[in-house]
Order: sequence, then structure tokens, then C-alpha cells
Amino acid sequence: MINSMSKIHIPTPLRQYVGKQSTVEVKASTVAEAMSALVAAHPELRRHLYTEDGKLRAFVNVYLNDEDIRYLQKEATAVREGDNISIVPSIAGGAPEADLRENRQGIECREMSHAARMRCCCPPCCY
Repeated sequence: MINSMSKIHIPTPLRQYVGKQSTVEVKASTVAEAMSALVAAHPELRRHLYTEDGKLRAFVNVYLNDEDIRYLQKEATAVREGDNISIVPSIAGGAPEADLRENRQGIECREMSHAARMRCCCPPCCY
């Protein structure tokens, strides 16, 4: 497969590890190759994105053109010229007790809009 130029959007807390850039362009044919190129160019970023055994950390969500890669082909998802990859760290926060409900996995989760769920600590279980 031909490597295409894709843009990786870096969340604000991680920009300090990529020279304060909001985006980084990489050549890759899959999300895994794009992420590997990113951490190869910015090695300090690796420990924030990957576990010691090289797996993407559970709280790091990756989207390809606004689609969660967990619902595509995960890191094997193909990327094309001009695709946008977004790294979205999960954000957990408190909520008033009245706003909490139990999700499908038995975890209390805040009742929220679709847009807010995309920033939730457990988006797949809140739907």
C-alpha cells in the first residue's frame, strides 16, 4: 500500500512533547504506521500513548476522520491522503449524583448528550 500524508491532531496536554504543535503530518498507510511515525519523531510522547508492552493505553482514544478506530479496523485501519487522525485522551470527571445512571456494564455514568459522550471516559458503554 502506498504511504499517504496524514495529519495527526495533538491534544493540548500532549503538545509540549511535539514542540507545541497542534498537528503533526506523517506518511503512513495505516493508523498504526501513523502513530509509530509520530512517536518515532517525538519519542517523549510514547510513554503517554503506549503501555510498556507497546499497546495503546486504554484512556487514549484515536479517531480517523471523526470515526473511532475501535469500531473500524482498530490500528490496522487504512489511512488515505489528507485523512485526519485525532488523539483524544479520555476525561473523567465528577457529576452530581442525580445526573448519574448505570451504564450497560454496571458502571455509573453521567447522562449526557452525544457530543459530551465523545469526551466521556467510556464512550462505547454510554450509548
